[in-house]
Amino acid sequence: MADNVQHIRLRRPDTEPKPKQPPETHRNPSRPAAQGSTFSLAVRILLLVRFTGAMYSNIDDCDEVFNFWEPLAFPRLRLRISNMGSLSSVCHPELGVHQSSTSSPAKLSKLLLTGDKRAAFFAVRISLATASVFAEAKFYRTVYEKINERVGRYLFFMLLFSAGMWNASAALLPSSFAMYMSTFAFSYALAPSSAQSNRRTLAATLLFATGAIVGWPFALALSVPFVFEELFIFSADRVAPEIRMTWMLNRWKRLFSAGLTASLIFIPVIAIDSIAYGKLAIVPWNIIKYNVFGGADRGPDLYGTSPWNFYFLNLTLNFNVTYFSVDQSSPFTVLALRLAPFYLWTLILTSQAHKEERFMFPAYPLLCFNAAVTLYLMRGWLETIFISLTKSPYRASQSTIFRTFTSSVVVASAVLSVSRVLAQTFYYHSPLSVVYAFQTEELPRLLNDTGLLPIYPPGTAEEDIPRIDLSPVKDFNLTMCVSKEWYRFPGHYLVPFGVRVDFVKSEFDGLLPWAFRWSRPETRNVPVGLNDLNREQPSYYASIEACDYMLDLDFPKHPSSSTLEPRYAVDATKWERVFCTPFLDARHSNLLTRTLWLPGQAWQSLNEFGDYCLLKNRDLGCKEGGSGEDT
Repeated sequence: MADNVQHIRLRRPDTEPKPKQPPETHRNPSRPAAQGSTFSLAVRILLLVRFTGAMYSNIDDCDEVFNFWEPLAFPRLRLRISNMGSLSSVCHPELGVHQSSTSSPAKLSKLLLTGDKRAAFFAVRISLATASVFAEAKFYRTVYEKINERVGRYLFFMLLFSAGMWNASAALLPSSFAMYMSTFAFSYALAPSSAQSNRRTLAATLLFATGAIVGWPFALALSVPFVFEELFIFSADRVAPEIRMTWMLNRWKRLFSAGLTASLIFIPVIAIDSIAYGKLAIVPWNIIKYNVFGGADRGPDLYGTSPWNFYFLNLTLNFNVTYFSVDQSSPFTVLALRLAPFYLWTLILTSQAHKEERFMFPAYPLLCFNAAVTLYLMRGWLETIFISLTKSPYRASQSTIFRTFTSSVVVASAVLSVSRVLAQTFYYHSPLSVVYAFQTEELPRLLNDTGLLPIYPPGTAEEDIPRIDLSPVKDFNLTMCVSKEWYRFPGHYLVPFGVRVDFVKSEFDGLLPWAFRWSRPETRNVPVGLNDLNREQPSYYASIEACDYMLDLDFPKHPSSSTLEPRYAVDATKWERVFCTPFLDARHSNLLTRTLWLPGQAWQSLNEFGDYCLLKNRDLGCKEGGSGEDT
């Protein structure tokens, strides 16, 4: 096409000739430029939602805590197997940049906010959400300008309200970083390839490579349709038969040059990782080797397997009717290549036995794009059927029937997504709520009871009372323990300085994290007992007698206990309930009401809840005189 812009058109061609439109624009020049959200407006709207998500979304994956949040905790780290096989890059942006740069959100917030790790936690989350916002806004504007305006609008609202994007946008994970980079990459790759699209090829290749090399190597699979188009599809080019071989060679050389340039990203990544680990460390290859070629005794299957329909069910939860709107049908070969990455990604992940929600993150924006295209096509098909049945003049697109249909789909998807987000917040936010209460209620009470907090005269205005200084807590040498709730522990960032966190033996018989300091000599050494076979290391556990506080979950209506997992929360002789909050008992709740949240007792009565509690050891009390160690 002469204007280098691809349209989706399913309308009956006009029989009357029209004046030729200027080739440099695909819109009617008389239409206001403000039609649809501008990039700036899209950014502002997305920022409101993504910042809210950064503040209130849950941490759903223990690997996010132990492999990425914990290395950022000061001054110690907890990793499972990353340093054992050099499986985590020190260059990973959410790890290396925030860890090493004095201007990173984490360190800057700590400097400005008197060492409050909680503030640093949310500063990092907001920085990640901001990266997602710009990627999503760029992607939306590209679709709006290069594909179709309506498709762009549908895409924007699907991204904005998606429960999946709510979770993925602020997650501290390589798959989230890969999602940002892939979304930026598709913002260039969606433009039709042509002999003049060198910038498109280079930008998309660099972004795909950055997401794979610095983030998650498997995300490179999303670029396969783009590479296929670059090598074999004419796309926006019109090529005479006699020059096809020359055209193909030029395309191949262009892609090879872009790939060679992108491979330079390996140099600083390998150099920094090798210095940190004290040996040649090609982390992307190590990840692939462990997960794909690990053999029978190691690999991802050690950490659990799921049935084939895991992603089908998960995507239904996060994208509801949007997911069911995805359709591979397209009248154009080039558009089919645009739709292919999501299906390719889903096929690859479904074929793997080990499945987790975070693995789908890189394809979330593509799912929304595919759904937006399908919704547009469905509207076109309905218009065509309407004209055929009613024999009406071709003004179907001006009828409110079709606007109502598409609006209903978008609004229904948004309502279900918001309901799902509220369900996650009201049903599963307890671990974050409990550690917040520990910092803001329990520790100040402890200091107040021991006379370490100043007493202000009655009637003192709240703004005249300075922030509570929790630094004296280190003198009590407190230990918070987690047992069967180890995989819901939200991380040291949300536990104040001076409080040690340890694990107590439970029924879980795999490998739990262990502590080591973040410095070059330590990253070069493998802690005793650390392994990549998920084998339990008993020396990593703490004694229950050493615990001043305990995080525990109890279901009073359906209690269960064992020698290794007693009901700590109901043992009033040993433990005092400091703070408890409801946590959904999903196993004994209605499928619909546990999936979505609606107000009202009638809806909530179909759910059952347990108590997620912060417990205080009655026997030990507070141990004064020690020097607390923050691990």
